[in-house]
Formats: sequence, structure tokens, C-alpha cells
Amino acid sequence: MSDQLELFSESKETEKIGAKISPKTPNKHRIHFFDLETQKSANDVGGWGNIHLMGLAVGVVWDSLEEKHSVYLESEASQLVKKLRTADLVVGFNVKKFDYGVLQPYAGDFDLLEIATLDMLDDVKDVLKHRLSLNHLAEHTLKAKKSADGLVSLQWYKDGEIDKIIKYCEHDVEITRDLFLYGELHGYVKYKTRLGKNKECKVDWKRDSVLQRIKEGKSISHSE
Repeated sequence: MSDQLELFSESKETEKIGAKISPKTPNKHRIHFFDLETQKSANDVGGWGNIHLMGLAVGVVWDSLEEKHSVYLESEASQLVKKLRTADLVVGFNVKKFDYGVLQPYAGDFDLLEIATLDMLDDVKDVLKHRLSLNHLAEHTLKAKKSADGLVSLQWYKDGEIDKIIKYCEHDVEITRDLFLYGELHGYVKYKTRLGKNKECKVDWKRDSVLQRIKEGKSISHSE
């Protein structure tokens, strides 16, 4: 998962706290909330410049029209690519650099960056001028926590515990989905500054607006 990056080295709490955002979404557009886990770490492949060598362990998509998860193993990577290409919009966290980087070798001649994609990490960074982890935003916006981290997932892969990776990845996809839905509904997500002050990061995640801005090649976020 993209949370393997150093910027995501935050809490490893296992509890998810508070009520979940309703996964119900308007069915005008097909939105795929996407995350994946890898077989290898950056150290295993010689650094972050070799993301394409990490290998797909598990990929999960939550389809807003079907309202369910779809799970893909490495042998089904081409099907995952086809699934993503059916979306009007793919939503993820560090998806453009990390998840697409891992998946690109399975996509043949198709460039995954051609898919209309909202990368919430990039969006928040555009506003705040620094990065925040998915776990940080989920904790302060949704009162939810990731169930594990990427390093644990790598060990599960080595141990052949694929079911655990699937559950972990599904949970991350749900957090990704719920964070997007919260931002779409309220126009902001919450975070805490380095000085411990609770603040709001304004975002424009209305799906019509997101798709129009992607089409026009404009920034999707805004700040006051």
C-alpha cells in the first residue's frame, strides 16, 4: 500500500473508532475507490525508484455502483486494470505515484495515468504545502484508524497469509472511500498541525467538479 512510504510512519493502532460514513453514493458516476498491497518493500527492490518491481500482492476496488469490494491477486492483475478502466473516476491515496507505479507493469501498453484519478494525498498537499498520511486524516476526520501497516502486510505475504492482507486492504479502501465522502459532503477534511492545533483543510471533491477540473487539467483543491 502507499502507506509504506516514510511519510506514513504514524500510529499502528488496531482499533477503528466511531461511526462509519455511509457508503451510499449517488449513482450518476461509477467511482472506484482503490488500494493495493505489494509483495516486496522498497529495500527489497533497491529503493523507491523501483516501485515497478515491488509486485502486486492484493488489489481491492470498492465500486460505487455495485456497492461492494472486488479483490484481485497477482494472477488477476490484468482484470484489475480492466476494472479500473471502467471507472468514471478512481479515488485513492498516493495512488498516482505508488499504486499505479506498482500496477503499471501489468497494464501492457496502457498508461494508468490516463484514467481520471483523484489522488487525495496530492490534493491535500496542494493546499497545505506538506504531506499528511491517510491514517492522520482518517483519525482526525473520521475518528478511524488503519488496522495495520504496509510492513505488517509484507510479512503476511511472506507467511502466505493472503486473507489477512485482503481484510487489511479492504479496510484501507473503506477509509479512503469514507474520507472522500466526508470531504465531498462537508468541503473539508480535518487534521492537526505540528503545534497540536485542530484545523480544516478545504477541498472541492464534488464529483462533477472533480471530473471537470481533471478534464481541464486544473488543481482540484482550494484554500481560503
